[in-house]
Amino acid sequence: MKDTDLKTQLVQDRRYLHAHPEEGWCEFETTYYIIERLKKLGLKVLSGLEIIEPQEVMGRNETIVKAAEERAISHGVPVNFLKKLNGYTGAVAVLETGKPGPVTAIRVDIDCLPIEETTEPNHEANLGNYHSEYSGFSHACGHDGHTAVGLGVAAWLAAHKDELNGTIKILFQPAEEGVRGAAAMAAKGIVDDVDWFVGAHIGCSAHLGEVGVSHQGYLATTKFDLEYEGIQAAAGSPEKGRSALMCAAATCMTLGSLPGHSQGISRVQIGKLISGTGRNIIAPHAYLQLEVRGETTEINDYMAKNVEMAVRGLADAYGVKYKLTRMGEAVTYKGDEEAINLVKAAASETEGVIKVYDTNSKVGSEDCTVLIRRVQQHGGKAAFFYYGCNHPGHHRADFCIQDEQSLPVGLGVYVNFIKRVNGV
Repeated sequence: MKDTDLKTQLVQDRRYLHAHPEEGWCEFETTYYIIERLKKLGLKVLSGLEIIEPQEVMGRNETIVKAAEERAISHGVPVNFLKKLNGYTGAVAVLETGKPGPVTAIRVDIDCLPIEETTEPNHEANLGNYHSEYSGFSHACGHDGHTAVGLGVAAWLAAHKDELNGTIKILFQPAEEGVRGAAAMAAKGIVDDVDWFVGAHIGCSAHLGEVGVSHQGYLATTKFDLEYEGIQAAAGSPEKGRSALMCAAATCMTLGSLPGHSQGISRVQIGKLISGTGRNIIAPHAYLQLEVRGETTEINDYMAKNVEMAVRGLADAYGVKYKLTRMGEAVTYKGDEEAINLVKAAASETEGVIKVYDTNSKVGSEDCTVLIRRVQQHGGKAAFFYYGCNHPGHHRADFCIQDEQSLPVGLGVYVNFIKRVNGV
């Protein structure tokens, strides 16, 4: 495939994926689209239980997953294909050159967000007629672009395999939002033989034409779902009930005032609380979604333990039962300077790049860090970078990426990195 054709395909893939967003662990149509493309390119493809360790899966709702499978079938995804997935999304493409050389892996995430896309006429997806077709969901973080770039790298590998040595893997990871998917991939051992690993994200602090290469950053995080079960009763007979709602309210106030840590950034955030059935009924149930973050994994663990202790104590105090479930986790990131320098060199020679800069931003979380940590544990080298776009902010209904300009940059950095470490 010619470079000009590859750039056209990048945009076409991104816009198709943008119109068909799927949330984490439900990306069946997306996975089918990816795998069909990879097979046509002649690459080895792994999927389902070949890449996912079920015991390490977090934040997966079986009811929602089944509904997504049914929708995929109604949209033409073959039943036999879904059976082979065993209910788990994502894929890994593998190019084995047959020549001695390092094992290199890149990772792209494939899920969307539960955000209704804007209907503003000037929004790029509306102007281009590829607005999300699935109500309540959109690619408001650029993972559609990431997936398209991953497919672009796959096409480039297939066309240039005679110029390469070693083995190259492309990880199409499900369920990044909520940091739920990487742990199950890592636990399966997919990256245990990897010498060089690179991940990336579109946008963030990087503007169009810029590439930011990260030395360290990202906050470690743990995501929790919390359920309280009380005893329903009439408000006029409070001694007969146990209010899950009041316990939940006390939890919000208590967790919001937990002590931080003197050695670095710490966060507690409660993003959702649902409880109650009526004004004169003692609420028997409450459901909360919350998270903690820390500048280091140790600080994050400290915050998580404080949450667990507080929840246990409040449940006892209010006489309710509780269930606290870990729904996702990520660690902190520290890149390897050798890999970072290779990425910077790759970015510097990429067409369309006008600025390459260093970044150490300690904000947000990213479960690519789990895969990176796994690679580093056996001596592999890893780095993470950002390729820019001009956006109004991530996780917004009007998020945009200028795909014709931004995606070729992401592709170029990956390809130039692979040339440097796997070139003949």
